[in-house]
Amino acid sequence: METQAAGITASTDEKDYFEVAPGVWGMKIVFVNIFMIATGKDNEWVLVDAGLKGFAGKIEEMAADLFGENNPPVAIILTHGHFDHIGALKQLLTKWDVPVYAHPLEMPYLTGLSAYPPPDPTVGGGLMSFMSVLYPKKPIDLGNRVHALQENGGLPYLPEWLFVFTPGHAPGHISLWRQRDKLIIAGDAFVTTKQESAFSVATQKRLVSGPPKYFTADWIAAAASVKKLRDLHPAIAATGHGKPMYGQELTEGLENLVSNFDQVAVPSQGRYVKEPAKANKRGVQYVPPEPFNPILAASVAGLLAVGIYTLVKKAKK
Repeated sequence: METQAAGITASTDEKDYFEVAPGVWGMKIVFVNIFMIATGKDNEWVLVDAGLKGFAGKIEEMAADLFGENNPPVAIILTHGHFDHIGALKQLLTKWDVPVYAHPLEMPYLTGLSAYPPPDPTVGGGLMSFMSVLYPKKPIDLGNRVHALQENGGLPYLPEWLFVFTPGHAPGHISLWRQRDKLIIAGDAFVTTKQESAFSVATQKRLVSGPPKYFTADWIAAAASVKKLRDLHPAIAATGHGKPMYGQELTEGLENLVSNFDQVAVPSQGRYVKEPAKANKRGVQYVPPEPFNPILAASVAGLLAVGIYTLVKKAKK
């Protein structure tokens, strides 16, 4: 398939990346998506999110294919700073001397000031949730490379776009909106697969779903954010996890998600279900107590038992 926007022509046949809409492309990196947006000026472009650590090369290859060799983005915009959205960022910045932008409430997690609320493996839903206890939790420190977005909704280098403040999954989460074709790059405010399930992640089974449960620390804010995006009546959605979705399938899926958010998005149990984490511009200020996790406890007990058995066996020799 040939794609063309802002003077750029590229074939996405047999490529790792895909076209979302004119001037917008995405690529799945293991289980998370990154996006590239043509600014409409020459071969200028903006990177949205930076995927997983170790995949800077793939991002560079996609950029070279679309925008030419040795043509870095004019900026990198982050929907939020969870590990799977900033993983390749530091490696990219060793080659690209470009500014990074995020919402003011994300700055503590991008300047080393604060870690996010801990992930919650007790929410259930599948292997991705259970494994979240192992996901990287420390903040990164981008120093003076990262800048706070202006709260008027404008995005640098992207005059056709605005950001929409969509907290809940992360304190300073944003989504990117282009009015002319009603395109939303939603980040993880909502996603288009069941991200808690390793099977759904592997098959990319299409389903409008709430934000990934294991990393969402404020369900009241998350519900309000999904409703805010539904009320924009998007015709195209590109999300942090899952394939792009269009038209009636998207409209009906979002309507169902908003109408049944407590039943289909909010987990039946978990650390943040009854009480959210609290954060401000200095970072996380409070997290609810960690719930007892019988499965995790049993796993730890099993490992301890194996360890003790091994030590005893060695001592007898």
